[in-house]
Amino acid sequence: MADLLGNGRTTRARLRELVEGPEPLLAPGAYDALSARLIEQAGFDAVYMTGFGTTASLIGRPDVGLLTGTEMVDNARRIVAAVDVPVIADADTGYGNAINVVRTVQLYEQAGVAGIQLEDQVMPKKCGHMSGKLLIGADEMVGKIRAAVEARRDPDLLIIARTDAVAVTGTDDAIARARAFADAGADVLFVEAPTSDADIERVAAELRDVAPLVFNWAEGGKTPPMPLERISELGFSLVIYPIGTLLAATAGIRTLLAALKRDGVPTAALDAVPTFEEFTDLIGLPEVQALEQRFSGA
Repeated sequence: MADLLGNGRTTRARLRELVEGPEPLLAPGAYDALSARLIEQAGFDAVYMTGFGTTASLIGRPDVGLLTGTEMVDNARRIVAAVDVPVIADADTGYGNAINVVRTVQLYEQAGVAGIQLEDQVMPKKCGHMSGKLLIGADEMVGKIRAAVEARRDPDLLIIARTDAVAVTGTDDAIARARAFADAGADVLFVEAPTSDADIERVAAELRDVAPLVFNWAEGGKTPPMPLERISELGFSLVIYPIGTLLAATAGIRTLLAALKRDGVPTAALDAVPTFEEFTDLIGLPEVQALEQRFSGA
């Protein structure tokens, strides 16, 4: 776990090793620093900062391009500071043109993320599993990817290029765009929201030898919930689970509030939640107490 004094260790080279490894890297979605800590404590090797979850948690609204790049970077910075595992951050469209992408990449890099995801939607964008998406031209997105590659100061910062073309112009165009993004220097390719096993298999067959691939196991989304064994067989390198933690937290909060509203006290729901002591332990109180002793001068 990340401690308050820090250890100065970079996670970018580690993320590249994991993505290039023999098994898919699993990265559950974190929407804040607490959910990121829980992911790390559960034993996962990477955290995915979800734009959907960040929007929902910060402003209680849907992922339709309402957050600014500054708000997203600030959340990424807090998440990175909370964990020692690599953090992959959603950077939406880069928040403008290729010049804006340059600054976006630099700000995320300064925040300490190990990888960023850029997509080819028109801004304001929408969640990849919503309808009504619009695309920028493939040439414009190629320019953004080239700008992102040149803007990074650390060559180990992973640039993930996402296309939302499947839902707009079809799978053929999505695959063609992904190839162009790889030619522009993208490290990892992300074809968003294929809607059938056949399309998933086609994406994998045509692109897995081009660059490492992302599979978005979007909980309740448009992509079929394929078993991990099959995802691995198809050659996907990174599997993200963007909103499961957010949905689980929502369910837990609803259950406690229902008990409180019904009974006037939350007692009936407390067996399903951590005790106060358990919770303060998992957020690092023992470390703080040790540091107090260490620096007390006693």
